[in-house]
Amino acid sequence: MQPDTYYHIYNRANGSENLYRSNENYRYFLRQYAKYIEPIADTYAYCLLPNHFHFLVKIKSVLELDRWIENERSSKSSKPLEGLLSLQFGHLFNSYTQAFNRQHGRKGSLFSPNFKRKEINSDEYLLKVIHYIHHNPVHHGFVSELSNWPFSSYNSIILNKPTLVRREEVIALFDNIDNFIYCHSHRPTSTGIDFN
Repeated sequence: MQPDTYYHIYNRANGSENLYRSNENYRYFLRQYAKYIEPIADTYAYCLLPNHFHFLVKIKSVLELDRWIENERSSKSSKPLEGLLSLQFGHLFNSYTQAFNRQHGRKGSLFSPNFKRKEINSDEYLLKVIHYIHHNPVHHGFVSELSNWPFSSYNSIILNKPTLVRREEVIALFDNIDNFIYCHSHRPTSTGIDFN
């Protein structure tokens, strides 16, 4: 992962397990996400589903990352920057897994190894990924309307709710809130995105 670069980050549960079994599981994951990922990346969209998740992030600038590394120096090794960024995601997954395992009396890994990340290399692709992420609950049949899924960034963007998402920047990508809503009102026929 490189500074000042957008990535689509996603992963799923091992086998047929679910990552989240209760609303509190979803909320706890987002709190852990804020703890470990907000220092290194800005969030532009997300969606948590029972057995997988999607995030669109932009890794912070070199200056911001240098400041974070300096503040955290006592607990950081001399790993290269990309290793430190991946380590933060590892901390997120490990901390959530430990809490989930304690709560549900299970052992072992919860997430598929090696989370996936795809670099976003154009504005068109960026808009498609935001749309794709927000449409995931509809695509998988959990709800028929985007606004009915509580664990995505869609509602926090359109309702001006407190959010970890860079709301104003996301809206600006679509020009304005009306166009954001209009673009999201259409189901993707083909995104041209392959996330397998």
